[in-house]
Amino acid sequence: MRKTVIAASALALSLGLAACGQGPGSGPASGPGDGGGPGDTLVVGATAVPAGEVLAYIKDHLAARAGLDLEIREFTDYVLPNTALQEGSLDANLYQNQPYLDDFNTSRGTDLVSVVKAYLPPMGVYSEKVEDVRDLADGATVAVPGDTTNEGRALKLLASQGVITLKADAGPDASPADITGNPRHLRFKELEPAQLPRSLDDVAAAVINNNYAQDAGLSPTEDAVLLESAKDNPYANLLAVRRGNEDDPRVRKLVKLLTSAEVRTFIEDKYRGAVLPVTSG
Repeated sequence: MRKTVIAASALALSLGLAACGQGPGSGPASGPGDGGGPGDTLVVGATAVPAGEVLAYIKDHLAARAGLDLEIREFTDYVLPNTALQEGSLDANLYQNQPYLDDFNTSRGTDLVSVVKAYLPPMGVYSEKVEDVRDLADGATVAVPGDTTNEGRALKLLASQGVITLKADAGPDASPADITGNPRHLRFKELEPAQLPRSLDDVAAAVINNNYAQDAGLSPTEDAVLLESAKDNPYANLLAVRRGNEDDPRVRKLVKLLTSAEVRTFIEDKYRGAVLPVTSG
């Protein structure tokens, strides 16, 4: 497995602040509710990979032809893109799935809605110690995302291979408290999702979100010892907006481009199974 150079936390913080608009030209983006119109710039927040790359392809190759002026602001975490969207400095964002959005709205009091599903970034288990999750040693430590829905997603992935068993009614917010069977007596270390790749030297395995794995130079299709199945997978990433802006003409143009044959081909050619296109819903 390739070794990874991880950026210093101070750099990540500065990138996050810059992404949140703390620099020249920052300020609320116009929208249909505040005088905006179809000729105005659509400001979209995204994590760098794959969302930022997909949006960059659209901006460079498709947006002008569709009459869309697109600005992309990249973020390094999962909270700021939603708070910035709710506060109005973004018009939309692309990086999260429906269970995460639902939990965020409930816990943070936001009112954000999905417009369209764009692609599926499968979550994976990565390890420098084993080549199969069923070979984890007794008492091994597994790092998992520390936020509610991503932790539940990670536990369900492990349960899919019988590494653990969960309560029959365990939902998207499943936690270690929902584990009913743990034959290997695994210990779970909860970390911020962005920190998971750098934990690989210290744990037996880590369950890592697709974007952070790729940011760290890990290939989901080559390096993961276990990768989510696409079948009936509820974790497709979606384009989200503030409620009431679903029919903003600029948003509708981006929806059309995100679900176009050109973007499907781009995703298939660039990611080769590490990210899967979704063209409906």
